[in-house]
Amino acid sequence: MRPSASPPANAGGSAIKRLWPIAALLVAVVALFFFGPNNEAILEALHEHRETVLAFVADNAVLAGLAYVTVYVLAIAFSVPGGAMMTIAGGFLFDWQLATIYVVFAATVGATAVFIVARSAVGNRLRARAGPWMKKMEAGFQENALNYLLVLRLIPVFPFFVINLVSAFLGVNLRTYVIATFIGIIPGTIVFALFGDGLGSLLDADAEFDISTVLTPQIMAALAGLAALAAAPVIYKKMRARKS
Repeated sequence: MRPSASPPANAGGSAIKRLWPIAALLVAVVALFFFGPNNEAILEALHEHRETVLAFVADNAVLAGLAYVTVYVLAIAFSVPGGAMMTIAGGFLFDWQLATIYVVFAATVGATAVFIVARSAVGNRLRARAGPWMKKMEAGFQENALNYLLVLRLIPVFPFFVINLVSAFLGVNLRTYVIATFIGIIPGTIVFALFGDGLGSLLDADAEFDISTVLTPQIMAALAGLAALAAAPVIYKKMRARKS
């Protein structure tokens, strides 16, 4: 019998070396959010390494996708800020359609992990992080958890991680939570992924990178319209209760 070949000694190092371009780009794009859109060093790094990174993604599509989804799931699970910037980075790395699939899946998985942990005994330690927001959301969840959660996902009036925690603390059903999260984050994800898909042309034109340009009045109006549709059953129920 032929002995099975052992993996090369440097296999781990080789995998890490192949993953560094994605990690570097994610750090650079998120850094733009924290250190400002006019940071010349970061913009220059994006210009310099963009072709290398995009070529790596094209040649290692499966590995790149797995790495991106893993990082995104962990970021959401540990409530790390910068989800919008990571979505933009996804649109830049892949394309907006693929990035949307990756982000919606990863964000839903990460948020569900937080939800499950918050409902366990460990959740008592997380309750303090919800703060006074829990009281503000309590009535809405009691009226119609699915529609209210859809509204909160479509228009994030409250921080993403707070909604994850409060949903668990107020007894939202897991199935309701997953459905509302999955559907509710799709429109916003598409908006940021589209912006990331066009980020290359923005860099080529030396235009100013500004996160505020993503959520234009038109986009906000569209999201508000979707939220209003989601809230319609709740509003109708309240109106009927007042008339009776």
